[in-house]
Amino acid sequence: MSFAKLDAHCHSLSALEHALAILGVDEATVMAPGGGSDRAEAMAALSGMLHRQATDPKLEDWIAEAKEESLDTEQRIAVAEFERSHRNLTCLPAEFIERKMRTGMHSEQLWRKARQTGDWTAFRPALEGVVALMREEAQMRSEALGLKPYDALMEQFDPGNREADITPVFAKLKAFLVDFLPMALEAQERRRAARPVKPLSGNYSVERQKALGLAMMEAVGFDLNHGSLSISDHPFCGGVPSDVRMTTRYRTDEFLPALMGILHETGHGLYEQNLPKAWAHWPSGKARGMSLHESQSLFVEKQIGRNPAFWHHALPHVAEHLDEDWSIDDLLPHVHEIKRGKIRVDADEVTYPLHVILRYELEQDLLSGALEVRDLPEAWDAKMTASLGISTLDDPKNGPMQDVHWPAGAFGYFPSYTLGALMAAQQWAAISATNPAVNDEIAAGDFASVNAWRRDNIWQRGSMGTTPEILHEATGEPLNPAHFIAHLKARYGE
Repeated sequence: MSFAKLDAHCHSLSALEHALAILGVDEATVMAPGGGSDRAEAMAALSGMLHRQATDPKLEDWIAEAKEESLDTEQRIAVAEFERSHRNLTCLPAEFIERKMRTGMHSEQLWRKARQTGDWTAFRPALEGVVALMREEAQMRSEALGLKPYDALMEQFDPGNREADITPVFAKLKAFLVDFLPMALEAQERRRAARPVKPLSGNYSVERQKALGLAMMEAVGFDLNHGSLSISDHPFCGGVPSDVRMTTRYRTDEFLPALMGILHETGHGLYEQNLPKAWAHWPSGKARGMSLHESQSLFVEKQIGRNPAFWHHALPHVAEHLDEDWSIDDLLPHVHEIKRGKIRVDADEVTYPLHVILRYELEQDLLSGALEVRDLPEAWDAKMTASLGISTLDDPKNGPMQDVHWPAGAFGYFPSYTLGALMAAQQWAAISATNPAVNDEIAAGDFASVNAWRRDNIWQRGSMGTTPEILHEATGEPLNPAHFIAHLKARYGE
């Protein structure tokens, strides 16, 4: 049976994906700097091998034959998703895949070195090479998939989402945030004038912060038998569902940035650990896309991690691991602090979407040729000044060099962060409507019902539906930014 042949083939592909995932995490966390060149070559060779196997011409016959076999519903969905994945993979020749992997790896390695000093001049040629490749890829995918070039790239991260749908939502959200931000800052100042904020700064060793992070990961449901926590220049969640590799970065003078980063990545990890195991080797058993993935990370970080109910549970753990005794009134002003800043990963709920929309607009211009890499610092500065009132012109390290995404060739990824925030708020609204006691449960350290809802409605769905379908079936409505806007008004307004 051709379905059985596809099943065996998926197992083989999954093994190569496993190897690449672990090698990539190792390269970003513990590999010696001198190993970079050989690692890039090794991963390029493996990527080429994976691509050649995934695009084997015989697969088209197997797909066609499997579609004629007597299959159950999940098997039919699995074949359809395999076909969609195969169509996207066959857009690009193996030579290009290897070239892209090699270029991206070298670019990312140079980015890590150049970013330390903000050496834009040294880094610019590498980014120019990546942008040239991404323009090439966008055109190839566009012609093969019948999509606009930028949509063709977004399809790789978020199947079904389109620029025509996203741009109006982002425009509306941006207009709201630009007006809301100064009002929210004024409300924050009035609250602080009425009750001065107690400083939380101290001396918190990495070891104690990591112990606290692990305790919070386990509390919200992360399986430490199938996952771990390390350090990297840029926090991320990688590995494979049976071996989730999470990272964060620490500051020893404060603990909230690292803990919030851990909670964010834990959301990703929970999604990976709870995908349908029976279909783990098929595309239909993998995470649907990065918007849904980000909705899970932002759900844990924002809807749970910045929820006052969560801190009723977390404060005793903070006292135990950091030897500090704070009240919830001491802590919440810091957890809910709003401030204009240059760094996306350190941004609060109100300003974060503005960072993402800036990148969304710039990468569209880079791909279309309306903007060249040499002019990126000025363009970045103009948008940052307009939306957040901050200049980055003399600080490329904390401007266009701050993210790993573009150096690694991940164009079309950034929209998922803000789409994920919108989806997370919508999922929380659905959970709250069906379970009015959810905040009481979280305050008591009981995350069972929250995780059960997400397991049934998001995690176990894998890729057995489009992003819009999964969200609509889970919440009873299509993407609705009103939930996110209402959430911000309730938490950060008067």
